[in-house]
Amino acid sequence: MRLSSSFPTLLPVTLYRTRLSVLVACFAVAALAGCRAISIPSGPDAHPDACYDRSREPQTAIVDTHVHFLPFGGPTLPFEDMVRYLERAGVRYANIYGIGQSLPFDSDCAYYLDCPGELVRPSLKNDFLNALSVAKGSSHKVHLTLSMTFPDLEHSRSVLEGMAVLDREFPGAFRWMGEVNLVKQALFANGHAPVPIEVIAEWEPFMKILRERGIPMAIHSDLGNNASPTKYVAWMQEVLHLYPENKIIWMHLGLSRELTRIDPNLHIGLMQDWFDAYPLLMVDLSWRVVDDAIFSTPAMRDAYLPLLHKYSQRFLPGSDFVASAETRFAHYRAELESTSRILRYLDDEAFRNIALGENFFRLLGIEASAAEICAN
Repeated sequence: MRLSSSFPTLLPVTLYRTRLSVLVACFAVAALAGCRAISIPSGPDAHPDACYDRSREPQTAIVDTHVHFLPFGGPTLPFEDMVRYLERAGVRYANIYGIGQSLPFDSDCAYYLDCPGELVRPSLKNDFLNALSVAKGSSHKVHLTLSMTFPDLEHSRSVLEGMAVLDREFPGAFRWMGEVNLVKQALFANGHAPVPIEVIAEWEPFMKILRERGIPMAIHSDLGNNASPTKYVAWMQEVLHLYPENKIIWMHLGLSRELTRIDPNLHIGLMQDWFDAYPLLMVDLSWRVVDDAIFSTPAMRDAYLPLLHKYSQRFLPGSDFVASAETRFAHYRAELESTSRILRYLDDEAFRNIALGENFFRLLGIEASAAEICAN
């Protein structure tokens, strides 16, 4: 099977150098013709050369690169409500995830941890629903990017087939792949197992397409657990070794509910080695588990800040919020504040790269520029 590499890219997006500015984007999917204007409200004194005043503006990220618009199972929050949550929170760019390994359609369970034994299966249905919602959506304040969440990494041919379906139904719509599960211990009770490490070499056909299209791949790959912190390190190492020319994003710094205690010197040393060896690797700071385990503790936070500053072009912000029907704005706001906690401690360069979106723009080739930080 051969897929065309002439995948349309998003048309240029121009962002004035201010958080409170105006941008115009053309976003096309099969069900949507023409351009959509996306306006970001401007304050009474805003102008194209305005800077970002960290002493007055929020310290939360204006980019959410990791937000699930659909839940694991059960009723979902309406799409327009989720977009309004983003708007109210000051998020101006969002990367829309589904749930690739979702619970059965007829399941009464909303969260897999509440239902051990309930099998999860990769599916295209979330990606279809998200694409259709974007096509008919009416947001004028948030720039939305669609992500393919369906891939079953154990069966590479099915990934090619799914990409072909999305190409046909929504040409040009999907600019991201993930969150895809390589090793996710939390799903072991629901029929998931680590992808056999030898299978990673079989990904080459779809990884080649991702390279040609400049599409990042965001991978959930647990580093280990509290009993054995690096038990699964070989899985991510194998991906990086085999695909150094792909844009790879390692989710959650490799942490999880199973790994909340780790020697910071070991963890930081591993990331620094990988950053130095693999120039295209990026790391996702999403999920409140990361804040709980590391950034909420002053001593641990201080240990990681030099890494964040030295490699500030290699990190992405995200809430990892899951939009189930019972969630409210307060829940989203709490997740955004938790996952943005570390941002207030960053120097100006790192804050601009991570919180104000410069890394995200560069990664996707969006013709936008993050606001400069006002001089003190």
